[in-house]
Amino acid sequence: MTRKSPLPRLAAGELEMLQMLWREGSVTISEAQQALGLPIGYTTVQTRLNRLVKKGAAARTPERPAKYSAAISAANVGQTDLDTLVERVTAGRVTPLVAHLLERHRLSATEIKELKALVAAAERKSRGRQS
Repeated sequence: MTRKSPLPRLAAGELEMLQMLWREGSVTISEAQQALGLPIGYTTVQTRLNRLVKKGAAARTPERPAKYSAAISAANVGQTDLDTLVERVTAGRVTPLVAHLLERHRLSATEIKELKALVAAAERKSRGRQS
């Protein structure tokens, strides 16, 4: 079963801006420009921050100069991106994604234990739906 994510897709520049907001907290446009440490113009920073506000990923205060802060967590963004990946790459199927990751990455004993616990929880949840 697939879920539609409430978060809109974020462009690379918007994700970069969010990472800065998570790191810095509440910032003005000029503070954001400085915190990025990249050769990005003031108006580009302003545009990206305003797009994040419009998408609900950032918040802006009414005062002048306005301060911007993240309105979503990194976990929310990660979940959205992973949901999108599963939908686009594996047509909503989780098994091919997990199989690929298991083939390509060496897992620690802790990670294997965590995966076993996740599978056990999924089995319990599946049995609960069948009742």
